[in-house]
Amino acid sequence: MQKIDIHNLIDNAKLNRFHWTVIFWCALIIIFDGYDLVIYGVVLPVLMEKWNLTPLEAGTLGSYALFGMMFGALIFGTLSDRIGRKKAIIICIFLFSGFTFINGFAETPLQFGILRFLAGLGIGGVMPNAVALMTEYAPKKVRSTLVTLMFSGYSVGGMLSAGLGIFLIPNFGWQSVFYVGLVPILLLPLIIKFLPDSVGFLAKQNRTDEAKKILSLIEPTYVPTAVDVLDPGEAKAAGASINQLFKHNRTLSTIMFWIAFFTCLLMVYGLNSWLPKLMTKAGYELGSSLTFLLVLNIGAIVGAIGGGWLGDRFNLKTVLISFFAVAAISLSLLGFKSSTMVLYILIAIAGATTIGTQILCYTYVAQFYPINIRSSGIGWASGIGRLGAILGPILGGALMGLELPFQFNFVAFAIPGAIGALAVCFISVKHGQEKKAQVQQQQIDGLETIILKNG
Repeated sequence: MQKIDIHNLIDNAKLNRFHWTVIFWCALIIIFDGYDLVIYGVVLPVLMEKWNLTPLEAGTLGSYALFGMMFGALIFGTLSDRIGRKKAIIICIFLFSGFTFINGFAETPLQFGILRFLAGLGIGGVMPNAVALMTEYAPKKVRSTLVTLMFSGYSVGGMLSAGLGIFLIPNFGWQSVFYVGLVPILLLPLIIKFLPDSVGFLAKQNRTDEAKKILSLIEPTYVPTAVDVLDPGEAKAAGASINQLFKHNRTLSTIMFWIAFFTCLLMVYGLNSWLPKLMTKAGYELGSSLTFLLVLNIGAIVGAIGGGWLGDRFNLKTVLISFFAVAAISLSLLGFKSSTMVLYILIAIAGATTIGTQILCYTYVAQFYPINIRSSGIGWASGIGRLGAILGPILGGALMGLELPFQFNFVAFAIPGAIGALAVCFISVKHGQEKKAQVQQQQIDGLETIILKNG
């Protein structure tokens, strides 16, 4: 009989086909998740004209999905620590894909808002689970890179939404971009077949044969036997509960994560919802304004992958603080008159350090919490952060309604970047106090055993 340390095996495994399979399916899910989310910013100028919405009404309507995302992150983030990542992801796909498709048939702002809220439940719920699953399967040396690479699918989805919007809306109407949202449901049979569940969760549920099979794919040199005993480590610790997020000296870090998510998501969703409209107001045509949204998300991909690469080689916390600071600076500069080329560069940098920072925040929080409360930790940080996401479109609408000088609109979104940088400064590097306590207890237990044996 041999005892298999699951996490040690995964941490030290070499990148192989299994890892790329997990990345592919998680990234594909996040792509459609990002598509369904950014879609409102794409159709916003058309809906404001069609339904004669004021800027504040349009901003409020955009927040319906974000309310849904808040509840979705809180509910499915915590629930998946009990039912498994895979089941939670499947439920969320049904929600966001199905209701996004139905959204194309909405005839009034109220119908539109309700359907966006229901889709938001799935959009918000799938994110913490995909991040948690990818974190659990990524080898330690490239964990940040792989998680950010996977999560950059969110920006690909945003680009896809803007790109299709440029073509579909003038030719087939605003409803057509919502009909595309049905694709993930059509792909569900393949997702169910190829996407694995968390191996730690499987071990905790005594589904050892499934867990051993996955471990042999992660590390081909491991040949499972009937007498192998799997050690899920932290998976056997206290169950998922919000109280666990505040234990073992995690209180300050948990609160700081919530503030960082709040400020980051305020910037991200304020920009995604209002950038096309702000640029239209500045004199650009709708097609050009949607191109700015495209550039924003291209920058986000570069920022996310680059930030993950830097995080693996240096300190993820330092990278995150730097990204928040650069976001504040780039957003402030966007409010001043610049040449078109400089404007594109600033928007790309803003995308890299706002959306890219959001992805790094997910990566950092996933690495901070132990496996048994990982989805809960991500879910609650994301859920509380959604309050900022809700405020972002409303703040943008209020600023537009006040008709302040153009630069004030961007300065207002830059201030949260500075606050976010400050919050990250107070986050502990890791849940090290808990780890230290566990090691000390193991040492004490070992000494007691030696003393008893020696009489």
